[in-house]
Amino acid sequence: MTELSKALSVDVKKLNKALKELKDEYDFQQRGFSLRFFGSHVQLTTRELYSEDVVHLLQPVQRQTLSQAMMETLAVVAYKQPVTKADIEQIRGVKCDYSVATLVNKGLICEVGRKETLGRPILYGTTDIFLQHFGIASLEELPPMPLQQEGVQEESQELEGFTDR
Repeated sequence: MTELSKALSVDVKKLNKALKELKDEYDFQQRGFSLRFFGSHVQLTTRELYSEDVVHLLQPVQRQTLSQAMMETLAVVAYKQPVTKADIEQIRGVKCDYSVATLVNKGLICEVGRKETLGRPILYGTTDIFLQHFGIASLEELPPMPLQQEGVQEESQELEGFTDR
């Protein structure tokens, strides 16, 4: 929104307020479009009620889906960020060079810094394009991580008393 703020020569807070008022007005009037917020970006979108009509009219090219390996890599980054390739590989148990490179090229993840350890490996995090792709406004909207096994849940409950949180 800072780019839009600069382009319109308007204070970011005033712009935010105006955009939220527009969003409320569009929602109240059930316009054919709505404003959606994705992290620090705002987008004018087709109202969901009319999406089938727009799809039928435009017949868009189908997006290429993400492979299982890329989805797993993306999930690790989303839930554990900032994270290094080595961290991802340790969690997944396989190399992730291709998946990370592809996710960076698609703009779903990006370099967010360097880890202060030997070799200063790249730390990765998700982007606003990630939020937009999955239709969420912030990472807080991610569903909670499911526990794979009951034993893991019991073990985590036993260890709760030992954490510093």
